[in-house]
Amino acid sequence: MAPSINIVVIGGSFAGLHIAHSVLRDVPDAKVTLVNPSHTFYWNIAAPRIVAKPTAFRPDQYLLPIKDAFAGYRSDAFEFVLGAATAIETAAKTVTVKPNAGEPKTLSYDYLVIASGSTTSATDGSLTGTPIPFKQSNHDDMESLIQAAQEHIAGAKQIVIGGAGPIGVELAGELAEAVEQSGNAGKVSITIVSGTERVLPMLKSSASSAARKMLEHKKVKVLTSKRVAGVETPADDSTSWTVNLEGGDKLEADLYIPTTGVTPNNTFIPAQLLDRDGWVTVSKEMRVQSSDGTKLPIFAAGDITNNSMRLSFKAVEQAAVAAANLKADIVGGASIKTYEQGDSIMMVVPVGESGGTGQVFGIVPFSFMVKMIKGKHYFLDKAPGAVAGKA
Repeated sequence: MAPSINIVVIGGSFAGLHIAHSVLRDVPDAKVTLVNPSHTFYWNIAAPRIVAKPTAFRPDQYLLPIKDAFAGYRSDAFEFVLGAATAIETAAKTVTVKPNAGEPKTLSYDYLVIASGSTTSATDGSLTGTPIPFKQSNHDDMESLIQAAQEHIAGAKQIVIGGAGPIGVELAGELAEAVEQSGNAGKVSITIVSGTERVLPMLKSSASSAARKMLEHKKVKVLTSKRVAGVETPADDSTSWTVNLEGGDKLEADLYIPTTGVTPNNTFIPAQLLDRDGWVTVSKEMRVQSSDGTKLPIFAAGDITNNSMRLSFKAVEQAAVAAANLKADIVGGASIKTYEQGDSIMMVVPVGESGGTGQVFGIVPFSFMVKMIKGKHYFLDKAPGAVAGKA
């Protein structure tokens, strides 16, 4: 029997993959159409080490084919559309997609899942013109994008990192180790700039102090209470950047890497589904809320939602709730689940391969524990499970 319920999932990362697999496993009469601009899933958790140390991991360890992960389902139950969503018509219940190859197409849905995620100025290169992919790009170019970033970083002698959150601290630690391992110690300078009075300001002060000591031990210059006001390239030298700090201080660099801020991948989403900052408004059941009060057969999960903790494990938690409630809508009889973001911080932050810091259940872990938990491989062994919807 051909599937009778059409479900369109926009986004092939942590949340979208989890929901697609969950529906396919449990709803026999559903067809899932997954829309994603890249044919691979990117394990971006390891991005700081991937871009800083090109030989640390093989590309096939962090770029996994999406379509292969769905090979076990019936051919009429799953379709992978390699392309980008360009519009949603909620009244007509359609999604317009521009495939990477071929003409635009319209997909009809009974249920829609929005899991399009977010991006950063580093990933798209909008600020400096040099993409450093901490997120999946919105194109099918991840391998070449990563390789170009690795080459650019390897050739830099003065590197300034804007932002001292987890990504900035992890990147600074990895870069410092890469410089040491390459025999270029003393020939490359790395500076991390924090707009707050300490690095990792979301963590306990003892964790921040530990991270700063580790960075400085690795010869990273740490500037705190210095916000980046802007960057500029002199007209006569396109390889040299001036990083302007609030208060008038300036830093010279041949590579500036911003690591703060995320923006939603929302260009195709109707305005009535977005909050004032551009994130999709969802209820605790992960149902999309329309500003006009219309009840919609649409769910969302992951970075694109207005839940503020944009972390991979939070995306999976949201996806589990969205999938459960979506399946309950289709088959009935199941209890409704809700997502509670909570305010406790659970984070481990490697500062290179030798150790790190963090905060787990209110406790700052020992450096060697961070090394064992995440610092060795950035959870890379979990990537196959994530693309298979088992994370």
